[in-house]
Amino acid sequence: MIKKLSISFVFTITAIVFGGVAVQAQSAPVSGKVELKKTDGTIVPLEGAMVEVFRTDIKSSGPADKTDKKGQFSFAGLQVGATFVISVSAPGASPSFLPGIKPGMDNIKFTLNEGDGRRLTPDEVRQAVAQGSGGGTGELTAEQKKQQEEYNKKVAEVTAKNEKIKQETAIIEASLKDGNAAYNAKNWDLAIAKYDEGINANPTFAGSAPVLMNNKGAALRERAVLTYNQNVKSTDPNVKVAAFTKVKADLGEAAATYNASLQILKNAQPGDIADPNIKASQTATALRGVSDSFRLMSQTEQVDDTKLEIAKTVIPEYIAAETDATRKEQAKMIMGDIYRVTGDAENAIAEYRKVLVDSPNNLDAMAGLGLSLVNQGYIVLEEGKANRDKTKEESGKATLQEGANYLQTYASAAPDGHKYKADALGLIESLKAEQKIAPQKVAPARKRP
Repeated sequence: MIKKLSISFVFTITAIVFGGVAVQAQSAPVSGKVELKKTDGTIVPLEGAMVEVFRTDIKSSGPADKTDKKGQFSFAGLQVGATFVISVSAPGASPSFLPGIKPGMDNIKFTLNEGDGRRLTPDEVRQAVAQGSGGGTGELTAEQKKQQEEYNKKVAEVTAKNEKIKQETAIIEASLKDGNAAYNAKNWDLAIAKYDEGINANPTFAGSAPVLMNNKGAALRERAVLTYNQNVKSTDPNVKVAAFTKVKADLGEAAATYNASLQILKNAQPGDIADPNIKASQTATALRGVSDSFRLMSQTEQVDDTKLEIAKTVIPEYIAAETDATRKEQAKMIMGDIYRVTGDAENAIAEYRKVLVDSPNNLDAMAGLGLSLVNQGYIVLEEGKANRDKTKEESGKATLQEGANYLQTYASAAPDGHKYKADALGLIESLKAEQKIAPQKVAPARKRP
């Protein structure tokens, strides 16, 4: 049975902090120029003209400004999505107005005629607009109209993008809530499906995808452990094979999902995640998730060897980042165990030796090294016999001897019932009987400088 303790994690985050999600386009500037056409036909900039902005979609007044020496005016920002009318008046001039003004328009030109200097009231302006009067002297040039069309297109794009983000956010929040509820109810299938809904809504966004991926990875591991424990004692080989195939698939997918989360977090842009503590927490969860997924693969002996590159890259990162001494030492064993389970004795030997250099009393590393050395020794010995290569036969014998030495050292130190003790003692007896190899004392491993 695989103990539940081996996959205990924190995956109860129930809210996502979205950073930099909405597209910012809430206001935009408007600017232009006012001129005066005199009775003699000359046109000059009109300084001190009052330029007022009114909403036409609702009864609301906007900002006001006076023109400078060049007759120019500007408003820093008008609300996107609203429609405005600009009214212009000045001493000695006839008033004018221009409807249909939208944020983002610039170089709007007003040409006033000489007149009584009257100032139109907001109600007069709105009434004139309602009656279809265009004001007469305010106008947009062909270039301004082109600019307005381009701006309207941008506004439409922004609006569509914000609506898409709004819909994605709703899906993500619902899937996280439903996924966590299913997880807490131990409905792993539903939890995984719900987390996938949220991931698929925006699979690369660092503000949400890592949380969902880490939670999905945890659910996949839970399902794998449940499947293994329910079928490990089955006497039907077909049932057992089918179940273990599912275990391998779930643990492999869990490792890949955690790794995808880790890569998104590494590539996150400033502002994607509002709280740096969340990024650090999710990174730690992803690193530990990869490590534990492969540890479970070795414990169940269901290693997805198509994911080994993930293990080679991420597990050293996890070891470097882990602050818990016990977990760090456990993680150092993972690569050796994976190689041993997959039959790669040579690499398993190298990994176990690394562990014993730092932790010479690690019983699991002693046993793993002894078992792997015996496996490798038999391989080399048989190759030597097949090719009539005495040198290789001797090398195989030497490796078997070293394996027997480590197995005896382990068996002498391990308490009764330790997971590898029975296998170790059985191998030692076989080596004595078949290869005439008796265990010898093992020299302690040298510490790395």
